[in-house]
Amino acid sequence: MRPTSRSNHHFGGPELRPEVRRWLAARTSAAGDWPVRDLVAAKGNTTVSVVLPAHNEAETVGLIVEMVRELMMRRHRLVDELVVVDSCSTDATAEVAEAAGATVVRQDEVLSHLPPLTGKGEALWKGLYATSGDVVAFIDADLIGCPPEFVTGLLGPLLADRGVAYVKGLYRRPLIRAGHVEPDGGGQVTELVARPLLNLYWPRLAGFVQPLAGEYAGRREVLEAVPFVSHYGIEIALLIDLLELVGLDALAQVDLGERRHRNQGTEALGRMSAQVMLTAFDRLERQGRGRAPDAPARLAQFRHVAAAGGGRREALVTDVTVPERPPLATVREMAAAAAPGRQS
Repeated sequence: MRPTSRSNHHFGGPELRPEVRRWLAARTSAAGDWPVRDLVAAKGNTTVSVVLPAHNEAETVGLIVEMVRELMMRRHRLVDELVVVDSCSTDATAEVAEAAGATVVRQDEVLSHLPPLTGKGEALWKGLYATSGDVVAFIDADLIGCPPEFVTGLLGPLLADRGVAYVKGLYRRPLIRAGHVEPDGGGQVTELVARPLLNLYWPRLAGFVQPLAGEYAGRREVLEAVPFVSHYGIEIALLIDLLELVGLDALAQVDLGERRHRNQGTEALGRMSAQVMLTAFDRLERQGRGRAPDAPARLAQFRHVAAAGGGRREALVTDVTVPERPPLATVREMAAAAAPGRQS
């Protein structure tokens, strides 16, 4: 198989740091660079798990599961395990996923002896624990259409090159407003929060086109070696922590084409932004470069409430604190040490 390459991407500009330019050339590829039959041949004895974190995604999760089951498991035998983590859904997410052929685990029932947490990162951490693959790919369950390249693209660099430990997806993110489509209008939290933070404080990560992408894959031993933030800081936390753990050259990105999903409103994006910022501040403190805000962290937003005479503004205060789970490897070690019959 061909190594991870630049493919059709052209990242010009002498202003980019030389290290970032070299990384872009060596570790950026396109999904089309990784034909599924070549990946099956390269897979060998490596086992692959796909995890879908899902909170109230009954409308979309079924089609994603069906695609993975039919193309990636039955037809090509590239994926060995498919798990949907039902993240406290109140709709028929679990039932739809099971009917489509996925193994469904309830977030609160995995490692249930631990104090419960909520959020996307918690679902990912529980999904990692509930699976066994040597390589684990995470795909958001709210995708509107999930082509097989979303799986093969993420797995390609990992199956072709043992030097790659973690792969992020990149894509175009159209934003539809009043019938008008902005081809790259999505990703507002990325452009307004995550990218400035990474460029200012972790400039080696400046080459990631979609640092908050919800589609990524990694080797289990690496994923289990880092903590998982329980909420929407999970993506930036993984990038920063894995950069420190394995180095930039072990990270890669793959162009998956176009990503369509249900766009969040401004209030939700504000809460996500706060959690991304808090996660970054926490990493800066751990690296001795700053101080994270004290918990609990609260975000006050103001919502217009229509009423006679013009309406009013209502304060909406949300706790945006980002607790995290320890590396799964340490959880497993503690469980093994506490197991009955273990000799000291």
